[in-house]
Amino acid sequence: MPRELNVLALLKGTERYVFIYDDESRPLLIDAFRDQAADPRLSFNWFDAAVLTDRAREQGNQSREGLPLRSRGG
Repeated sequence: MPRELNVLALLKGTERYVFIYDDESRPLLIDAFRDQAADPRLSFNWFDAAVLTDRAREQGNQSREGLPLRSRGG
C-alpha cells in the first residue's frame, strides 16, 4: 500500500508555508512548527504554530478513524 501524505499550508501575505508529511513524522512536524515560531527572522509566529499543530492533530485523528479529510478555510 502506498504511503499517504498530508499537506498543511499557511498563506501570510506574500509568504507561503507548505508542509508535506506522513503520519509517522507528525511529531517532527510539530517540532518544526515550534522551531520556526521561535525564529525571529520569520513571520511564522506562535499563533500560527498553534493553529497548524491543531490541524495536524485533526488530520491524524481523521486518518486513524478512516474519515475523509475536510477542507477548512482560514
